[in-house]
Amino acid sequence: MTLTFEADPAVDPALTEGILSLWADVSNAGGAVGFVPPVTPEEIRPSLLKHLTGMAQGTHRLLVGRDEDGEVAATAFFSFNSHRLMTHWVWLYTVMVHPRHQGKGYGLDLMAAVEHTARTAPGFEAVEAIRLGVRGGTGVDSFYAKAGYKEVGRVPDAIRVAPGDDRDDITMLLPLT
Repeated sequence: MTLTFEADPAVDPALTEGILSLWADVSNAGGAVGFVPPVTPEEIRPSLLKHLTGMAQGTHRLLVGRDEDGEVAATAFFSFNSHRLMTHWVWLYTVMVHPRHQGKGYGLDLMAAVEHTARTAPGFEAVEAIRLGVRGGTGVDSFYAKAGYKEVGRVPDAIRVAPGDDRDDITMLLPLT
C-alpha cells in the first residue's frame, strides 16, 4: 500500500474537510504544524482558509497524498516568495502525514513527491531550493535531514509552545540545482 500524490487538486468541500481533519489529528497527536493540542478543526479553519486564499491568488500550491480509501492522508503547501530577490526558492509549510499512516515510510514518500513537484511541475521552473521551518525539540529535523534537507539557520527560543516551553526555530534547505 502507498499514498497517491496529486499537485494542485481541485478544492472542494471534501478536500477542505479532509485537510482540516488531518491537521487536527496531526496536531492532537503532537505534530508541530502550528498548533498545540488540544485543537479542533474549527480552530484550524482560519489558517487553512489563508492557505486556500493563497492558492486562489497563485502564491501557494498544494500537494496532497491520499490513502487507498481516497482519504486525505498527507499534505504539503508550497508558498512562493513575493520578494523579487527571493523568487528562486519556495517555502514549504504544513507538512503532515496522518498519525495512522506514520511509521510506514509515507513521510519520506511525501518529501520525495515534494521534491519531484518542485523540480517538474509547471510554475516551478525558476525554483532552485525549498526552505522549511522546523520546531526544535521534536526530532523532525532529523527526519528532514534523511530527506536531504540541511539545517541553515536556527533562532533559539523563537517558538513559545507554552509558558516556560520555548523551542528553537530551525530553518532547513533542500537545494534543487
